[in-house]
Amino acid sequence: MATLATEQSARHRIATRDEWLKERIDLLEAEKALTRQSDEVARRRQQLPWVKIEKDYRFHTCQGEKALADLFHGRSQLLVYHFMFGPDYAAGCPSCTAIADGFNGFWEHLANHDVMLVAISRAPFEKLQAYKERLGWSFPWVSSFGSDFNFDYAVGLTDAQQDEGYEYNFHPRPPIPREAQGRAGGHAEMCGVGFRTYLKELPGMSAFALDNGSVFHTYSTYARGLDALWGMYPWLDRAPLGRNESDGPWWKRRDEYPPL
Repeated sequence: MATLATEQSARHRIATRDEWLKERIDLLEAEKALTRQSDEVARRRQQLPWVKIEKDYRFHTCQGEKALADLFHGRSQLLVYHFMFGPDYAAGCPSCTAIADGFNGFWEHLANHDVMLVAISRAPFEKLQAYKERLGWSFPWVSSFGSDFNFDYAVGLTDAQQDEGYEYNFHPRPPIPREAQGRAGGHAEMCGVGFRTYLKELPGMSAFALDNGSVFHTYSTYARGLDALWGMYPWLDRAPLGRNESDGPWWKRRDEYPPL
C-alpha cells in the first residue's frame, strides 16, 4: 500500500484536534464564500444572450445523419462535450477520456431533467463507436466528420490556423511550429499521431437551447473552464496532497492501468 513520502508529510503541521477544528471552521467560511460566488457565476452564465444558429450542421449517429436540433432528443437544452478524437487518431485523448468516464449514469439523470448530454468528435462514427464499446460507455456520442461544427466552436484547427496562430478560450494563441509535428511522447503519442495532428482538436463544452424549432448557442467554455467537469478533480482537491501534478499529466485510459 502506498504511503505519503517522508518529505511530503514533513511539510504538513501536526496539531491537536482542537487546533485542527479552529482552522477547519475558518476554512469553512472561505468555502461558503466560494460556493456563493460560484452560484453568482452560474446565474451570470444563464443570463448570457442567446445566438441563433443559422448553419445547417449535420452529424453521423447510430440512427443515420442528424441535424443539430435532432441531438436534443425532445429536450429543450443540449450540453455538448467537444471530445478530442480527430479523424487520424488511433484512440481518444486520454484527458477527454478521463472526463467522459464520469458521464455514464448522470447523463440519464440530465435526460430526465430536460437536458441532453452529447459528446461530439470529428473522427468517423465507426471509430467513436468502437472506442465507446471499449470503454463501456452509454452516453450519446456523434461524429461531426465533414462538418464545420468543430471549427466554428473553436475546437478544431486547420493547418493555416496552426501556421498563423489561432483563437482558443477567447484569446489569441501563437502558431504551432511545423517541426513540432514529429515530437514524440505525451498524449499525442497515446493517440497515435504527431503533436500538430493531435492539436488539430481542442477540448471544450458548449450549451444550446431549442425554442420554437430554432437552436440557439448559449454558452461555451474551454481549458481550465472544464476543470469542474472532471469527476476526479473535486475529489483530488479534497485529498491530502491535492492534485499532486507537479510532473504533469499522470492519468491513463482506465483500461490501461494495472489491475487493482
